[in-house]
Amino acid sequence: MKLASRDIARYAARPEADRLGVLLYGPDAMRISLRRQEMVAALVGPMGEEEMRLTRMNASELRRDPAALIDAIKAQSFFPGPRVVYLEGATELQSPNILPAIEDWQKGDAQLIITAGQLKPTSKLRKAFEGHKNAYACAIYDDPPSREEIEATLNKAGLTKLPPDALRDLSALALALDPGDFRQTVDKIALYKFGDDTPLTATEITLCAPASTEADMDDILHIVAEARSAEIGPMMARLQGQGASATGLCIAAMRHFRTLYTIAAHPDGPGAGIGKLRPPMFGPRRDRMLNQAQGWGANRLEQALSLITDTDLTLRSAGRSAPDMALVERMLIRLAMMGRSR
Repeated sequence: MKLASRDIARYAARPEADRLGVLLYGPDAMRISLRRQEMVAALVGPMGEEEMRLTRMNASELRRDPAALIDAIKAQSFFPGPRVVYLEGATELQSPNILPAIEDWQKGDAQLIITAGQLKPTSKLRKAFEGHKNAYACAIYDDPPSREEIEATLNKAGLTKLPPDALRDLSALALALDPGDFRQTVDKIALYKFGDDTPLTATEITLCAPASTEADMDDILHIVAEARSAEIGPMMARLQGQGASATGLCIAAMRHFRTLYTIAAHPDGPGAGIGKLRPPMFGPRRDRMLNQAQGWGANRLEQALSLITDTDLTLRSAGRSAPDMALVERMLIRLAMMGRSR
């Protein structure tokens, strides 16, 4: 039977122990791995591996020993409880060694959980699970997590009583990060707030979120957008010492001011504009970008984008005489002065 991708989170939390098994396939290996981990943990519990109720196998091993999968499914444990055989990295090439195990499965055998990459609709392995009355096939894609999935992750970490602003910021963070990174961040927040009954704040979320490798570049763009021209020189020296390129700075400036323009030019106002951004912003950065967009306005931001474009064209031309970083620094100072004159 087919299991819809929207239902896999609910099923992974409460899998049915009497099923033949589940086939998880798709392009996103991380999301597949997370669902598989949840499912196995729910079936065999924390002591499943120690009690020999969990068998891990790689599909490539079946080439040398075609009967290994059937043997693993039929094997009995000394301990009571559900048993699981996890087969990793299955492809259509291994289907001749997997299909006999599906046909030979009987009630009381271990449940079979298989993970695979992309499988075509004509795949024999996929058809075997989709057509079986006691098995599931589920395609997992790079879809943003639902509100239900986000809340389940937060509840699992013990973050249940969150103020609306914190829940909004964490939901935005879940859309911006990979699932594994988001879970690590939530675990870090839970550890950070352990024994602390005060409401979770946006600043605390930002402190626990993964640090951006472009933090210094973001800093100088915020300095420029907030018209703090005196701070540009020292920050440029720091960036140059770190090996930042003039072209990279120009591209980053274009991206930053284009985002501000998108916010400011929204027909329903900047507040609606920032809500439409993808990936969404959260916490202090969201408030900061909104304030910048409101301060500049759409008309002045158009002028800023024109200046950045002219500088980018100059950097790409062969006849320039000034050093690249000097050109970009002059552009940033001029932008800051434009912001100050508003």
